[in-house]
Amino acid sequence: MIASLSGTVLKVGLDSVVVGVGGVGMLVHTTPATATSVRLGQPTELATSLVVREDSLTLYGFATDDEKHVFETVQTVSGVGPRLALAVLAVHSPDAVRIALGTGDLVALTKVPGIGKKGAERMVLELKDKLGALPGSAGQAEAVHLDTGEAWREQVREALVGLGWTARQADDALDKVAPLAADGAGVSALLRAALQELGR
Repeated sequence: MIASLSGTVLKVGLDSVVVGVGGVGMLVHTTPATATSVRLGQPTELATSLVVREDSLTLYGFATDDEKHVFETVQTVSGVGPRLALAVLAVHSPDAVRIALGTGDLVALTKVPGIGKKGAERMVLELKDKLGALPGSAGQAEAVHLDTGEAWREQVREALVGLGWTARQADDALDKVAPLAADGAGVSALLRAALQELGR
């Protein structure tokens, strides 16, 4: 098992990064928030989870061990694979996932593309006591500062489309969260705000 990676960022995608480790470029799938938090050419360290299939070895990376723990635990639910588990973390912070599961908040869980009401109910039933104690409040999304004025719009739009929303739905949500960008909100916070708008 590859539990973590430390190296230089060679490439940054929308939901993946390539980390150079000992002369080898390792492709790591991440949430959009984690991808935007690293910088090309700079050192980084990611907690990782290796998913082994008959025809593939896929590496998933996380900013914290807690994200990795939630990612791996969520997959113990029948029907939840690594891509859906990653989508959960793209929409909610680990603490928000704990709160949703602990309080049976199906609305919050079904905001994740790919999770319907029955899937959310199954997650609550199977995971309610598996992720630890509920925090006092939902974790604050980490601030990711924007490099240029409207750069956030394209990043968040691509993330929403990648998660299953149509381009038109994404654009409508972007218009609604634009004031937050003007106030200095980071890409991660803007993505979560847009997902909340789409979930209404």
